[in-house]
Amino acid sequence: MTAPVATAAPTGASTPRVRRRIPHKGAIVAFIAPFVVLFVLFYLVPIGYAVWKSLLVVERDGTFGQAREVFGGLAQYALVFQNTAFWTSVGRVLLFGVVQVPVMLGLALLFALLLDSPLLRGKRFFRLAFFVPYAVPGVIAAIMWGFLYSPNLSPFPAVTANVDLLSADLVLWSIANVVTWVFVGYNMLIIYSTLLAIPQEIYEAARIDGAGQARIAWSIKIPLVRPALVLTGVLSIIGTLQLLAEPQTFRSFSSAVTSTFTPNMTIYATSSIPNVSLAAAFSVVLALATFVLSFTFLRLSRRGVQS
Repeated sequence: MTAPVATAAPTGASTPRVRRRIPHKGAIVAFIAPFVVLFVLFYLVPIGYAVWKSLLVVERDGTFGQAREVFGGLAQYALVFQNTAFWTSVGRVLLFGVVQVPVMLGLALLFALLLDSPLLRGKRFFRLAFFVPYAVPGVIAAIMWGFLYSPNLSPFPAVTANVDLLSADLVLWSIANVVTWVFVGYNMLIIYSTLLAIPQEIYEAARIDGAGQARIAWSIKIPLVRPALVLTGVLSIIGTLQLLAEPQTFRSFSSAVTSTFTPNMTIYATSSIPNVSLAAAFSVVLALATFVLSFTFLRLSRRGVQS
């Protein structure tokens, strides 16, 4: 009896793919389900509700008739683009971000490099000292700095009597100082944790080549922490456009801070009228602007790294 001869598959015939069985599907679903449920309930549903609310308008039967919400299309968005106060507040926080974010990230990078330097003594103390302001809630920090800025309450009357830090010209930068004081330590820890992940062999090779600490920081550490700088930059852009707690608190100290000083304050004031549909339209436009700015910053940063 002769053995069967194996025949070769015809040329060009596709080999059937064997579907790989995924083990432990039930366990995977059990671990992912809580996140998915919370993500849908507290992220997607609010976004969908805000978008839907922004498409509604209020109608009345006569002057004193009962108000009812009806579908109005893009009518609320037309009002958004006609609202001068909202766009003035957007321009104000953009100016705030152009100045404050680079200063804050520059200080965070400097402090992180100091903590990572072998020449610094007392690193634990300085790490805690730099981070402690972030543990202070933003409202409490704003109240504390508001008292320091106030001419009648400040322990530095010689300064506040000559420089009105709560005036219309300086109050924005006074708020920027508060935000910088609070968030420098937070951004410093992100950058510092990236520095700790750099292999020590790179530093040893640089020292063998005769590089000093300043040269190592400039040529090795800063380029390698660029992803952390991009991350903190994106977070800072988002935080800048969401500025609310500090200027809202400063309204108690300065008449220069109006109810439409920042975009979020404009949204809050509009919803208190109440005009929830217009406030929702403001929120959607602000969210889209935040996404565009963050995405543009990421693209430019990636292009800079590749070049």
